[in-house]
Amino acid sequence: FLEKKMKKVSKVFLLAMLVLTAFSSAFAAKKSKGDNSVEDLQKRKVFVLGLDDSFPPLGFRDEKNQIVGYDIDLAKEVAKRLGVKFKAQPIQWDAKEQELNTGKIDCIWNGFTITAERQQALSFTKAYLDNEQVVVVKANSGITKLSDLAGKKIGWQSGSSAQEAVEDSPAFKASVKSIVMFKDNLMALNDLEIGQVDGVVMDSIVANYSITTTKKPFTVVEEPLATEAYGIGFRKSDVKLRDKVQSILEEMQKDGTVTAISTKWFGKDISAIGK
Repeated sequence: FLEKKMKKVSKVFLLAMLVLTAFSSAFAAKKSKGDNSVEDLQKRKVFVLGLDDSFPPLGFRDEKNQIVGYDIDLAKEVAKRLGVKFKAQPIQWDAKEQELNTGKIDCIWNGFTITAERQQALSFTKAYLDNEQVVVVKANSGITKLSDLAGKKIGWQSGSSAQEAVEDSPAFKASVKSIVMFKDNLMALNDLEIGQVDGVVMDSIVANYSITTTKKPFTVVEEPLATEAYGIGFRKSDVKLRDKVQSILEEMQKDGTVTAISTKWFGKDISAIGK
């Protein structure tokens, strides 16, 4: 009986050792592979940027249905200096991290706010633009400060950092009557125009550009909900690619390329790169 029991224990021990060895080998192989994100990109020869294609002036469709914008111009130049082609890939903004982690895109680059939560899941570049979360209202609404929105209906784009800005302002959130989620900012602003909502929480850069270009009777409440910064999000494992893109952006800032692109879209250099 004792001999049989010892044989059984030996078999269990041997099986456990085999499993452990296999696991260790797999881990070692993965570790030895390292971060080949730059090499892999150059082999594929295409830098795929994931974006919401209705986010002017950072990434949006022009009258010819071509995707254009400030971020697009920056990314095209980065791809050129990486020696690869560029592709802008529209994605569902509220599924952006999933699109990145499944390998459908190489980065999220489209007014992507750096937050502590996102930094835990992704590898971010340093900030390249500063921004604020603001509330857009009708110009004749009489709403001039955040407290004027008490008892009113507000909305924002689903999956955007507008939600976090409101969540971080509990007194403001508690004061509003209701909140509506929209697919994108364009739909939100359309509902604002027809009176379905009283205010839209969104990025100040996008809000001011939209008001200037569309000439619609909107205004921005001067009191911001939050200040923030835009970065480029990569997979957590793609640190070398992130660092390479950061290095190229800094080169572009030094040689005047970023200034030229910023002036084209904003009339001046508002870049935060290297500052």
